[in-house]
Amino acid sequence: MATVEEHENGFINENNASKVQERLMKRHQTRLEDAEKRKEAKETHKLAEEKTDVFNAEFNKERAAVEELLSACSGAQRAEAVQVLEQATAKTARLQKFLNDSMLFLTQYDLRQAQSALQKLQTALNEAREEAMPKKKFAFRARTKATEKTPAQPPIPDTTTTDGASNKADEKIETEQCRFSNLSGESVTKTAEEIQQRDVLLTHVKNCTVKLFGSPSTLHLKHIEDCQILCGPVSSSVFIDHCKNSTLVLPCQQLRTHNTTNTQVYLHVTSRAIIEDCTGVSFAPFTWSYPGLEQDFVVSGLDKSRNNWNDVDDFNWLAAGTPSPNWSVIPEEQRRTTWDC
Repeated sequence: MATVEEHENGFINENNASKVQERLMKRHQTRLEDAEKRKEAKETHKLAEEKTDVFNAEFNKERAAVEELLSACSGAQRAEAVQVLEQATAKTARLQKFLNDSMLFLTQYDLRQAQSALQKLQTALNEAREEAMPKKKFAFRARTKATEKTPAQPPIPDTTTTDGASNKADEKIETEQCRFSNLSGESVTKTAEEIQQRDVLLTHVKNCTVKLFGSPSTLHLKHIEDCQILCGPVSSSVFIDHCKNSTLVLPCQQLRTHNTTNTQVYLHVTSRAIIEDCTGVSFAPFTWSYPGLEQDFVVSGLDKSRNNWNDVDDFNWLAAGTPSPNWSVIPEEQRRTTWDC
């Protein structure tokens, strides 16, 4: 009997020792895996820092080259200034593309710094172009669906003020932003020369067809109803708010859509599309084509080969693994491929 008990106790001890050994081996393996993960994370962080350093050095060098070209425009003859501006425009477009391609590894701080610097550079470029090639005051060409007509000019702002600097600031904002509002039942067209690298704002527009050729810097659409809006490549963001029963056709770096219902978006987006407080929004790839579109893509800096049109984030839908009911993909057989407008 004692021999059996000793045998059982020995088996139990061996079994316990085996389990202890197994636990120790698992713990050791876990430590090795954790150490490897920390090493990989450290290397990834170091690589990201190195990429950021390379980006900043290259970005600052190219920005300085554009600033030098713009300085050469001051006081130059028109023909010489035009040639220099063409070089500056091309370099700025390449700089925009360089920034777009580097967004994946840049920190939010570095990204904001670069975007701010690029916006200032674009403003300086617009000012140099305006100085070298002054244009007539911007105005829309519009017609009703039945007959041609010129929309009423907005009232002339009251310039009676003791603050001359304020007047100049207002004039500068008006020059940099193309804006129209309170339109109904009209067809509106803007040329590339009128909107190139400017902020474009459409607000309180109903039952209109709008075509924007060229490459705006940003596009704002607010209070849009029963409209068809087609736009060339937008260098940065498109902001949509309170839009319903409309069709939007546009390429951009980022799309932000709020308070929008029953709207189709034919989209080319290189970063991401975001919706919030929206229902019945549907997406398809960008399909508009017009003479000069390729050059407008170059000016915008957008990567034509990268299109995340169906990668949509719904900020009101947090259920992981379940598609948001607030947006959908337009079936291929229902997508428009021609835009006769």
